[in-house]
Amino acid sequence: MKWRKMADHVQGLAQLEILCKQLYETTDTAVRHQAEKALVEFTNSPDCLSKCQLLLERGSSSYSQLLAATCLSKLVSRTSNPLPLEQRIDIRNYVLNYLATRPKLAAFVTQALIQLYARITKLGWFDCQKDDYVFRNVIADVTRFLQDSVEHCIIGVTILSQLTNEINQADTTHPLTKHRKIASSFRDSSLFDIFTLSCNLLKQASGKNLNLNDESQHGLLMQLLKLSYNCLNYDFIGTSTDESSDDLCTVQIPTSWRSAFLDSSTLQLFFNLYHSIPPSLSPLVLSCLVQIASVRRSLFNNAERAKFLSHLVDGVKRILANPQCLPDPNNYHEFCRLLARLKSNYQLGELVKVENYPEVIRLIANFTVTSLQHWEFAPNSVHYLLSLWQRLAASVPYVKATEPHLLETYTPEVTKAYITSRLESVHVILRDGLEDPLDDAGLVQQQLDQLSTIGRCEYEKTCALLVQLFDQAAQTYQELLQSTNSSAADITVQEGRLTWLVYIIGAVIGGRVSFASTDEQDAMDGELVCRVLQLMNLTDSRLAQAGNERLELAMLSFFEQFRKIYIGDQVQKSSKLYRRLSEVLGLNDETMVLSVFIGKIITNLKYWGQCEPITSKTLQLLNDLSLGYSSVRKLVKLSAVQFMLNNHTSEHFSFLGVNNQSNLSDMRCRTTFYTALGRLLMVDLGEDEDQFEQFMLPLTAAFEAVAQMLSTNTFNEQEAKRTLVGLVRDLRGIAFAFNAKTSFMMLFDWIYPAYMPILQRAIELWYHDPACTTPVLKLMAELVHNRSQRLQFDVSSPNGILLFRETSKMITTYGNRILTLGEVPKDQVYGVKLKGVSVCFAMLKAVLSGNYVNFGVFRLYGDDALDNALQTFIKLLLSIPHSDLLDYPKLSQSFYSLLEVLTQDHMNFIASLEPHVVMYILSSISEGLTALGCCSSLDHIVTYLFKQLSRSTKKRPTPMATDDRFLHIMQQHPEMIQQMLSTVLNIIIFEDCRNQWSMSRPLLGLILLNEKYFADLRNSIVNSQPPEKQQAMHLCFENLMEGIERNLLTKNRDRFTQNLSVFRREVNDSMKNSTYGVNSNDMMS
Repeated sequence: MKWRKMADHVQGLAQLEILCKQLYETTDTAVRHQAEKALVEFTNSPDCLSKCQLLLERGSSSYSQLLAATCLSKLVSRTSNPLPLEQRIDIRNYVLNYLATRPKLAAFVTQALIQLYARITKLGWFDCQKDDYVFRNVIADVTRFLQDSVEHCIIGVTILSQLTNEINQADTTHPLTKHRKIASSFRDSSLFDIFTLSCNLLKQASGKNLNLNDESQHGLLMQLLKLSYNCLNYDFIGTSTDESSDDLCTVQIPTSWRSAFLDSSTLQLFFNLYHSIPPSLSPLVLSCLVQIASVRRSLFNNAERAKFLSHLVDGVKRILANPQCLPDPNNYHEFCRLLARLKSNYQLGELVKVENYPEVIRLIANFTVTSLQHWEFAPNSVHYLLSLWQRLAASVPYVKATEPHLLETYTPEVTKAYITSRLESVHVILRDGLEDPLDDAGLVQQQLDQLSTIGRCEYEKTCALLVQLFDQAAQTYQELLQSTNSSAADITVQEGRLTWLVYIIGAVIGGRVSFASTDEQDAMDGELVCRVLQLMNLTDSRLAQAGNERLELAMLSFFEQFRKIYIGDQVQKSSKLYRRLSEVLGLNDETMVLSVFIGKIITNLKYWGQCEPITSKTLQLLNDLSLGYSSVRKLVKLSAVQFMLNNHTSEHFSFLGVNNQSNLSDMRCRTTFYTALGRLLMVDLGEDEDQFEQFMLPLTAAFEAVAQMLSTNTFNEQEAKRTLVGLVRDLRGIAFAFNAKTSFMMLFDWIYPAYMPILQRAIELWYHDPACTTPVLKLMAELVHNRSQRLQFDVSSPNGILLFRETSKMITTYGNRILTLGEVPKDQVYGVKLKGVSVCFAMLKAVLSGNYVNFGVFRLYGDDALDNALQTFIKLLLSIPHSDLLDYPKLSQSFYSLLEVLTQDHMNFIASLEPHVVMYILSSISEGLTALGCCSSLDHIVTYLFKQLSRSTKKRPTPMATDDRFLHIMQQHPEMIQQMLSTVLNIIIFEDCRNQWSMSRPLLGLILLNEKYFADLRNSIVNSQPPEKQQAMHLCFENLMEGIERNLLTKNRDRFTQNLSVFRREVNDSMKNSTYGVNSNDMMS
């Protein structure tokens, strides 16, 4: 029998090895898929643990060892049914012995086993066996590796490096609070020892003559540097900044580490390593130096900080003086980051006091200028150099030190290098067919933002340079246009140069700071603005023949900056800029400048209607202009604006045309256009219905055309869709802009009842095409939104109820039809179904909370509109898996806000639902509590339940049987409410509870409904504390319920909220110093 078992095992092993080979080596997708399926079953099988050990012992291929290691990692990580402590200790010891006896495993197997060790250690950090924290003797575990061969040393260092990384990273499967407790404990007990160990080993390594051609010694040095970096990159105080916020990083080194940083040998060690090791490893050294340079300021007193900074600047100077390694892009990038940290962490007043500051700032300026001139080399690193100069330039007005900062000498050099290098790049990019940086709008914008501050330092020099370069380029451009034999390539080069200059002029004007600006600087701005406007006149006059898209986008960027600084309610109109505009171009005041803006907007819409980027940026500019209180009133007086209000048709504005080439979703910009027109129309509209009718004529014609098409059986479907989608997007823009009652009522009377049936018909016909239904649904959601109380119907008007009927009809039509689609592929489900459902939820929420419909009327008169809408909501909701509700932010936002309105005003409806629906809604609240804070919905439900219970105990006759039914469901499933009680309590005690007030509201009701469970929960939390803390914790709970009565009156709730904030503070203070058992967390999950 035993032999047969053995034979089965061996056969099973062989089978597993074949599957591993298929998974990792085959190119046939079907085979790989089968293997993956079989291996997933293996991972979930009960004897997985023993088979993994056999695979490690006897497996002949590296792939089977990898499988065993990854399976074991999954086993030790699972939260349900975790492995017992003894088993985890055995696995840990086994892995260490396995690594010690087999130092030459395949790299990926070693990596997976070290990962397994790190995972076990992290998750078992608080596990005790006979008063000993069994997983914490990390350094002892590794020491035997460090005393052996180089291969063993590498494994030992990698273990520490991987462990530091593992503990530093939060995982989604365990609560964040548990992660922070482990990370803080590891930081306090082990991290400094690990960092010291890595520095000592690096010192030993740098003291020996390392043979770095030897692969293993090279590998050891690399792992040591990675370990040092992981220690310095640790999230010391739980801020968990994301990787992208690189600029603001301060390394929050604990005070207990001071000795390592006061002693300059740590800093020297890394600078010396940089100069003595091969360029392939020096980026890691520089990464460590970036972290050391970012150590928090408060670690030092002023004298210590000055000394530290002096060593740091010396090291930087040494690198700049010997730049042999910098041509390597990775080294260069890290060095640029190091330079940026000099200013992000130290003040200019401190830098200028460093002994050789004049020499260093000269070297940095030369390095920056050279870097900018070689624009094609490492373009992503330029950001850090510009950010250094931006911060230096911004500090100039505030520096108090007597020592000269010399920035007035070097900043103009940097500005000049940036501007001239961008202009010189144009010709090379065109000649060699390289990627044009102007196409990366984000990068250009970021660099221009930085340049706007740098260029304002010594602004006279910046302006003089820009004027000179602009005049040269513009003159050459004009000559080329007038010449008969000029080549297209030459014209394109000049347009490219002018594009950069227009962008840069916009940026430096946008950098104007009102308090630091002088009249002379405003006059210089005037010089620059005049030149751009003259260029615009020239290019606009040629648009009938040819235009340059990039140059037009630069003009729009310039107009945007100009608008922000010089147009609007806050600007002094006596500015010297306007005087210069008046002298050169005859533009005497803001109204005339606005007419230039509108002229440009109309020109762009006329000639660039088919170019989406230009159209949308132009319309955004129009929209921004229509927002200003004074500017919108000046705009309306302009004849060009009156022209737009009277002629918004496709013959004047081609982007309003329904051409069959463009995509349906390309019409989004129409909403922006009509929002701006709506605001402009409202200025003088008042109650003038004739003017409104006149404005709506093109839209009336379009609606009549769609109605005409839909009334025949044979119509061009594409044309009908396009006309309708364009029309509803236009209307949504107008509806959004009309936020006053008189104007909105005109729009309402225009659209209802005449055109509503067309919208309903469109939903019936094209429910399966989201490009068509989403705009229609969004229009409806806008129409029912009582923005600024605009939906106030007269006492005798039935319009509120009629509007709700239409809403209900649309939701029901769409909902019932969209559910007939059946299974939608996962990658299309949001676009095809969930987006429309999300808009329906938002629409229903808007109409239910709009306060213009009395919903009691419907049941009273036997009207089923309300029931239909609510039943459709339930059908749609049940067709969505819980995971989707949380995965798609817009869907969860609209669902949870709708749920809040339903639980507040329509609790009788929720109480009448089937048990499985009630459970679905409750579990969605439970899952949304942590992420989305749907506390008020829970509060309404709990309050309703509490009232029903109080009523049933007083033996009053209940008005409806449904109330009993809801109570009955809750009594059948007490675990649901109990689970929520423990979740809310868990968030308040253990997590970073952002909104304590809203969490406290449902908590009192949950406690009163579950007093016995609450008592058990309290005892379990108290008992999980160390013995000396239990009394204090017990007292916290006593004080929480001090003076609280058994009711949910507002006065009682307010007292509970006050008690709770005291409770949370006391509990946190009590637990700060305790490494409490994790049982409380486990018990509560």
